[in-house]
Amino acid sequence: MNQSALPPPVRMAIEIAIYLLLVFVLVAWCVRIVSPFISFVVWGTIIAVSVYPLFLKLRGGLGDRNRLAVFIFSAIGLAVFLVPAWMLGGSLIESLLHLEQTLGEGTLKIPPANESVREWPLIGERLYSNWVAASTNMSDWLQTHSEQIKTIVQKLLAGAAGAGLTILQFVASVLVAAVLLANDEATKRAMLTFFRRLVGGQAEEYMELTSATIRSITMGVLGIAFIQAFAGGLGMVIIGIPGAGLWALFILVLAIAQLPPLLVLLPAIIYVFSTNDSTTAAVIFTVWSLIVSFSDTFLKPLLLGRGVKAPMLVILLGAIGGMIASGIVGLFVGAVVLALGYTLFQAWLQIDDQPQEESGQHGETAQTS
Repeated sequence: MNQSALPPPVRMAIEIAIYLLLVFVLVAWCVRIVSPFISFVVWGTIIAVSVYPLFLKLRGGLGDRNRLAVFIFSAIGLAVFLVPAWMLGGSLIESLLHLEQTLGEGTLKIPPANESVREWPLIGERLYSNWVAASTNMSDWLQTHSEQIKTIVQKLLAGAAGAGLTILQFVASVLVAAVLLANDEATKRAMLTFFRRLVGGQAEEYMELTSATIRSITMGVLGIAFIQAFAGGLGMVIIGIPGAGLWALFILVLAIAQLPPLLVLLPAIIYVFSTNDSTTAAVIFTVWSLIVSFSDTFLKPLLLGRGVKAPMLVILLGAIGGMIASGIVGLFVGAVVLALGYTLFQAWLQIDDQPQEESGQHGETAQTS
């Protein structure tokens, strides 16, 4: 069929369809190429937006020397995460090597189980019997539970590999944040242009809402994490658990990752019940640990949403829903999206009401005249 014989509207429709198909293929290809780096860019943006006010103060204190400020920020950001990771990794490797040596020499000794362990609900009897068997004859106990131990070791190795990938992701995200901060003016202009294409004249308002929401979530998450780590560490110091500071650091990492501190506090509770002579002290520590672990349920409504024009309930629902849908990144993205959606909805309602208000004013003017 000759294309020139086609009516002009049909030819135009075919050309538009071809152009749209080419654009779709190009966009899909671009997304596929950059998809391995999207998480780094998202986290780098979150870090850059969160620390930007502090970065401005640091740069001002250094006489507006931008490169030096970026270097100090990068060094601090990497040290805050890499130094504890290096310390924990070294301690873990040393403990595993010591465990391997004691198992090979047959010198590993498990202290006898306390009779009170048997009275624990649900797990007491089973835990007590395994404890007694391990403390009596460790080699036989290891042979009996070899399959379970193998499964646990595989899960631990998978967790260690995941932790290594998380460290690499964090390093890459800090470097992305450093690049954004080093070019902060260009980044702000680009974001302002993007928001103007979306919402027109209200671009600055919506960009500020996005930044304030990200900072609010960051401060809420970090604030709750530090409170839980401090409270959990304080309880372990008072009850006399060895290495309380290290365990508090574990609680901090878990709380930032939105995991329950009970993952650390539950073994601590078991340790206290098995070694402490005072049942009352052990019970008090258990109650305290439960309060610490579940304190985020009432702290999040208090800390999230501070400094944001959107209602706290909107920020809270966005953060929780986003985390359920997309993990910890969704904690930030969900809150931002829901806050922007709420603000756009409010603006739409106000636009819808303006003609009615104007018509009412014109009617009053006509009656007066």
